[in-house]
Order: sequence, then C-alpha cells, then structure tokens
Amino acid sequence: MEFTEAYKHSGPCCFSPNSRFLAVAVDYRLVIRDVHSLKVVHLFSCVDKISFIEWALDSEYILCGLYKRPMIQAWSLTQPEWTCKIDEGLAGISYARWSPDSRHILTTSDFQLRLTVWSLVNTACVHVQWPKHASRGVSFTRDGKFVAICTRRDCKDYIHLLSCHTWEIMGAFAVDTLDLADIEWSPDDSAIVLIYSPDGRCLFKYQAYESGLGVKSVSWSPCGQFLAVGSYDQVLRVLNHLTWKIFAEFTHLSTVRAPCYAAVFKEVDEPLQLDMSELCLTDDFMRGESDALESASEGHFGVRYEVMEVPITVPFQKPPADKPNPKQGVGLLSWSHNSQYICTRNDSMPTALWIWDIRHLELAALLVQKEPIRAAAWDPTSTRLVLCTGSSHLYMWTPSGTYCVNTSLPQFCITDLRWNSNGSCLLLKDKDSFCCAAVPIMAESTDYSSDD
Repeated sequence: MEFTEAYKHSGPCCFSPNSRFLAVAVDYRLVIRDVHSLKVVHLFSCVDKISFIEWALDSEYILCGLYKRPMIQAWSLTQPEWTCKIDEGLAGISYARWSPDSRHILTTSDFQLRLTVWSLVNTACVHVQWPKHASRGVSFTRDGKFVAICTRRDCKDYIHLLSCHTWEIMGAFAVDTLDLADIEWSPDDSAIVLIYSPDGRCLFKYQAYESGLGVKSVSWSPCGQFLAVGSYDQVLRVLNHLTWKIFAEFTHLSTVRAPCYAAVFKEVDEPLQLDMSELCLTDDFMRGESDALESASEGHFGVRYEVMEVPITVPFQKPPADKPNPKQGVGLLSWSHNSQYICTRNDSMPTALWIWDIRHLELAALLVQKEPIRAAAWDPTSTRLVLCTGSSHLYMWTPSGTYCVNTSLPQFCITDLRWNSNGSCLLLKDKDSFCCAAVPIMAESTDYSSDD
C-alpha cells in the first residue's frame, strides 16, 4: 500500500461517483483533484466557508453547502464558467442533496418548514411542506424514478411519494409510528423501511422488545435479501425480505467463550528492535542524531495483531443512566459488497469490531483495538474491511487474515476513511489534513479459516 503526502482540508472531502476526482473543501475554496496524481484540475471560490459538499451522480456537477450564509453554490466540471446559487432568504437552508438525474437540487429550510426541489434546467421549483428531518427522511428508488419523503403535521408522520420526472405528488399516506426517524427504499424498490409498500400497505412491523430504547441502526444488504437491525439491547437481528421473519440473532457478549470458532485478534504494540552490530556511523552523524535516536527508541514504532485464545473479555463501558443518548447498542452497521459478512460495533464496547458470517450464521472474527474505533468501511469490490482508531495506523481484515499498516506520515492520525467506487483508492482524513492510499486489487476468496 502506497501513501501520498498530506494535503490540507477544512472538513468535507469526497470522491466523485466515477472515481476520477476528489473534491476537497479548504475554507471557502473547492479544490478538485485527480484521484491518481492528486494534481489540481479545478479550483472554485465560494462566497463563504464550505460546510458540506456532494457530487451529482453523473460526476459533472458538484454542490457546496454554505450553511453559515446560508446558501448553496453549484459548479460544473465540464463548464467551469457556469455557476449556480440557491438562496432561500429568511427560510434558510439546513441541508441540500442531488436528485438521481443530476439536474435537480433538493434543499430543506431551517426548522423543516419546507423541502424545495430546484431545477437546473428551467429554474423551476417545487415545494413539499413540513419535511420531518433536515438531512434524513428522503430516499430515492434505485432507478431514480420516485422519491419518498417523510413529513409530519398535526403530530402525525406521513410519507409522500413524488415522481422524479414531473415532481408531482403521486401519493401520501400516514404511517403507524410515534417518531419516524428515517426511511429507505429496499434495493429492489419494492418496499420502504420501516416497512411499507409504495401504495401505503404496512407489510411488516418490527419491535425487538416492549420496553426501553428500540432500534438504533438499520441497513439493507446489497443483494436486497436481508435487512439488518441493530438495537439498543446490543443485539443484531437479521430479517428475511420474503417472510419478514428473524432468521439470525447475534449478541455482543462482554466475554467470548468456547465453543467459538472465530479468530480473535487483539492489537498490541510491537517494540522497536534495532540491530546495530554492523552499523558504522560517523562522529558528525552521531552528534546530530543521537538525541533523536534516543527519543525514538523509548517509544513504539508499530503495532500488530496477536491471535488470542478464548475465553476473552472485551473492554466494556457502562453508560451513565442520567444522560440522554447513551453510548450503547449497535451504532455501527455495515455489509460487505457480496452480503456475506456484516461488521458491527456495540457502542458500549467501542474498541471491538465484530464481523459476522451470514452464510454460516456465526461470528467470523473479532478485532479488539487499543483505542475506540472511529470508522470502518468495506471495499466496494472485494471482501476487505479497513478501520481506523484515531492513530497513525490503518487496520485491515480479510477472510485470510489481518494487517496493520503505518502511514509513515509525521503526526498524521486517521480519524475517518472512505473508499472510492472501484476500490482502487482509499481516502484517509486527519483533523485538518488528508492523504490517499493506492490499494492493490485483492483476489476474491470465499474461504475462511480461524487458524489463519
């Protein structure tokens, strides 16, 4: 794995859908770089600091959210002289997104007063009153023909269905929820989570338990056959899309005991080992470098994974009972590209990443880190998982084993990461800088052995 040098950013960074470009916000400037060389191919200046950026699906346009202004600016890569500004006036703008046709922008006003669809073709606009959320509660079908929007009025949740061709309301129906948090179309566009048919018929109602906090995270498998539901009770449940029955329950136990055929990997320090028996240094070099060598030898230059035997106790943090939004339950939930594996993080065990095998309905691997896991992402083209913990190391899991890679960049701590769409490049973010890693293509393998 090869790493580039570090470049400055002020927050938002994202790959274009065609994997050719990387958009980086640097205060009020939008920098478009070539993914492979990281050379600047376009530079756009906005009227204020950029808070959010999003590519259009065709990778030709990109929008910048200037939420302090508040205003939206859009730019074209094929016509750099073209620009677009959207200002809602006193209503403000709290969020913006592209439609699948890449020619319309959807904005949500402050206090969720209305959602507006802006056309870049004829400057027309359409309003939907009382959207439930600013950044959530909007979902497009995979074919881009329809959009479902969550709204709320008179203390009741509704779903509005709009045609993405005419932007006319095709239907609206109330949903039997007390507080609808989000909606999402199934991969085959036949149902909406939580789980309604497009004509408003309730196909399935799921409730893990009667009392206490309920569902925390939901994710469709890429194949569309499974729905994973993570709850605050620290249990992952997987449902079948045909019968809507639970066919698998995975519990995040604080102690993993036998019988357990999963490989348990624990991150440990790898001490610096210097063999100076055949090293010859001049006096000048010794005087200039002796202090640095002494300082370096006191620390650890690397980490590695050590295979642990069960039983093993996973570090557990009990959340305070008197504070809202407790750090417990399945907060991180992500499927592999082939729907065979799913990784989870129980927020009360922030240093552990659990990898479950859906094919065999068992725990495939458990990774125990030294620090809390900040982010984890699957390779979009192969069974490869990368994660970061806010250190200078990048951690990787595949069915054949685990790896720890040092970025070798001075004082670079990885706090976030993401893949480009073809899995050839990995974006690594520090607090105010970023770098890219060229990732070799991995041969796909479905075999897994806990002895690896």
